[in-house]
Amino acid sequence: MPLAKALELAQEYDLDLVEVAANARPPVCKLMDYGKFKYESAMKAREARKNQAHTVIKEMKLRPKIDPHDYDTKKGHVVRFLKQGDKVKITIMFRGREQSRPELGFRLLQRLAEDVQDLGFIESNPKQDGRNMIMVLGPHKKKTEAMAEAREAQAARKAERQGPAPEQDVEEPAEA
Repeated sequence: MPLAKALELAQEYDLDLVEVAANARPPVCKLMDYGKFKYESAMKAREARKNQAHTVIKEMKLRPKIDPHDYDTKKGHVVRFLKQGDKVKITIMFRGREQSRPELGFRLLQRLAEDVQDLGFIESNPKQDGRNMIMVLGPHKKKTEAMAEAREAQAARKAERQGPAPEQDVEEPAEA
């Protein structure tokens, strides 16, 4: 169809003439509402970004001589991070004479890995890096699965708080 006729047709229907494939021979064009098309494509992109999950590496720092209660607190943070689907980098910092006993840090990292093995796995084994020993734990669940579970749990809590709908007593008219 000639360009002039296509433009005339687009004007007649109050639409835009949009070139779809410029490299094709002959070029391919389409009659459409371009503003509506742009809006819909922006909404699709926004929805895709909303469902997209980027992997975050959380870090937890420990010392070789850690109090049992402090260990439990730090372990609780690691558990929360793994449940959220994030990777966790655990760093043990050695100071002074502690550097001559890296096996203490290694045992602590192994103990932590065993404590959270149902939620995550060792992604990189403990490595000595100067004054620090580093290990990375990865979650068994993907970030998107964890996000979906969190949304479901939040909806369930919200429904529980609202409670069941109150029943209305309907009085029947008295017979006279």
